[in-house]
Parts: sequence; C-alpha cells; structure tokens
Amino acid sequence: MQLRYAFRVYPDAGQRLALARAFGCARVVFNDVVRAREDARKAGRPFQTAAGLSRKLITEAKRTVERSWLGEVSAVVLQQSLRDAETAYRNFFNSLKGTRKGPRVGPPRFKSRKDARQSIRFTANARWSITDSGRLNLPKIGAVKVKWSRTLPTTPTSVTVIKDAAGRYFASFVVDTDPAADQARMPATDRTVGIDLGLTHFAVLSDGTKIDSPRFLRRAEKKLKKAQRELSRKQKGSKNRDRARLKVARAHAKVADARREFHHQLATKLISENQGIAVEDLSVAGLARTRLAKSVHDAGWSSFVGMLKYKAERYGRTLVTIGRFEPTSQTCSTCGVKDGPKPLHVREWTCTACGTVHDRDHNAAINVKQAAGLAASACGAPVRPGAIPAQREETGSHGLPTEPRAA
Repeated sequence: MQLRYAFRVYPDAGQRLALARAFGCARVVFNDVVRAREDARKAGRPFQTAAGLSRKLITEAKRTVERSWLGEVSAVVLQQSLRDAETAYRNFFNSLKGTRKGPRVGPPRFKSRKDARQSIRFTANARWSITDSGRLNLPKIGAVKVKWSRTLPTTPTSVTVIKDAAGRYFASFVVDTDPAADQARMPATDRTVGIDLGLTHFAVLSDGTKIDSPRFLRRAEKKLKKAQRELSRKQKGSKNRDRARLKVARAHAKVADARREFHHQLATKLISENQGIAVEDLSVAGLARTRLAKSVHDAGWSSFVGMLKYKAERYGRTLVTIGRFEPTSQTCSTCGVKDGPKPLHVREWTCTACGTVHDRDHNAAINVKQAAGLAASACGAPVRPGAIPAQREETGSHGLPTEPRAA
C-alpha cells in the first residue's frame, strides 16, 4: 500500500528562488502540453504521443532562445509535469466515456503563477537523497532543511515539493508500506461500532460515546473576518495587499491543519479499538446547498470517512458504508418499528410500539451498526449477525454478503 508522509521544509533565500524557478518551468511545460493538444483538436489533427510532446516541448525547446531557461531545472521535473498533463487528459476522456469513478471532470486548464498551490515532483531517477545530517538534497536546488516529525518506515520512491497558499513549503514522500507489518502493529480486537455523524456532536458511537464537534471554523471566524476585512481595504497590486492576503491564507491554513489533526487522531483511535466500523454514506454535496452549509463544511465528514477507509485497509479492519436513505433516525433500535420522520430539533423521542425512550443520535448509531450487519470475530473475519426485524417496505436481509467485504 502506498502512503504519503509530509514534512515541513525550510528553504533559504537562494533555495526559494531555485524552487520558484522550478515551479515556473513545470507550469510552462504543462501549459505547453495543453496548448499543443488544444491546437491539434481545433485543427482536426490527431493528438501527439507523450514521447513526441516530450521531444518537442522539452528536448528541442531547450535549444531555442525562447525556452533555453528550461535547462536550469532538473529534467525530471519537466517530465513529471508532462506526465501530469497526460494523466489529466486521460481522466477527462475516461470521464466522458463513463469509465472513471467519481464525479465528472473537465478538460485540463492552463495553470497560473498566481495559483494558490505550486508543486514539483522528483522520482528516484532524479538522484535526490536525504543527507546524513537530515537535509533533503534536491538536484539544482540544494540541501533543504527538513523538520522531521517521525521516521520514514521504508525508502521513499518519490518526493513532491509543495508551496501552499500560506507560503509554507512541504516535502511529501511516497512510501510503500508492508501490509503484514502494519496489521501486526494493530492489536486484535472483537469490538464493532456504528457511527452517526452530526453537527451538534461530530460523532455519536453505538456504545453511547459522544464526541463533541470542535467547530474550528466557527471559533476562528472572528479573526478571519477581521483579516478578510483588512484585505478588502488594500489597493490591488500593492505589497500591502500581498501581505494581507498572506495573513488570510495563514489563518485558513491554521483552521484546516487543526481540523485535519482532529480527524487523524479520531480515525486512528476508532480503527485501533474496533475490528469493524459502520458509517452512513452522507450526501455532503446536497447538505452543502442548505442553510447548514458552513457547519457542514466545517465538520469535514468526507475527509474523516476517507481517513477511516484508508486506515481500515492499511490495518486490516472492516469498514462498512450503508446507504444514505436508510431510516436510521426513524427506526426504533429496540423493536425495529419505523416511527416516521422527525424535525431536527427533536433530540429525544419515545417509540410508540414498545415505549422505549431514545436519544436521537445514539439510536441512529445503533441502527447504522445493525443495518450494516456488522459483527466481527477477533481474527477479523466477518460474521453474519442474528435476525434483525425488517420493515414492511424493505426486502432482503441486512446481513453481510457471503464473500469477504473489502474495506
């Protein structure tokens, strides 16, 4: 399994200039590929192959006066930028044919020097290395200082240097991990849990545990409003506006970093304590079009569920996602009778059939677990649960399929 390990890097003044030069050269090659493809499409000519584009836009371009400065950066950076353009076109064509998973994507667009994110990638044949003193030695850039927060499990295959909107630099290493070693690190358990994601509480577990929502954006809203107001008052094109824009970007980066750290810690805790986890497939895009949009984006449910997926796959756990139309908030988890829809302000309700008083979120978490048919043995093999009452409008069983379910 391939993972990314990102570390903060601190280039000096000369290295920042070299990185800016590399960012610009990679951007020019990407734009040249897009322009060549668009010109071929408008003229009705067939698209050139990647090898032909590499020869024309990189090798031959270096010999011209207009593009001679492409030779000032590593050739691997330029080749990887061309590969990125090829991947973008491949995703676009697969999206048109309907063979690509996920939402439809448009054709590649030109990159700008004003983009919030700039990046370059070095593969193994670029001869980059990590020095004995812990610096990252990059070709034609130099030995960059790295803030190592942890050790790399294996030798990385590539490194991507990223500059974000806040002006920070990161080195992202691609590492191949050993699945057997990762699963051995995680202690075996026979516990299972259902998770109901919400806004009042970020998550309510089927065992009754309630995890408060940190609301990082709401807490930083006052500072963000002040920074944004100061930015709007600055004259466009001035240095004061650049400094104000950087202040706004750093405030947003602080919120995003805190939210990402919270998601990582909670996902790791749930994966380490439970063999099986059940979550609901929420329509985040649909909820983001309601009056709760800011709170939905602040919670970051999609990011959290994505972390659960890859961590479950890495450590040999079982993650089951149930459909978003499952009436988890309307069904009594005790007797299985569907009590009907309820407005959001109703946090507790009493079942009309058996008289059980339910906490809305806790009951939904239990129903998420039951709807997934989730039960796991200590060795991690899925086990079919006992009989679960089915609703009149439902058919079939809530149990797991007979074949092993992939995380």
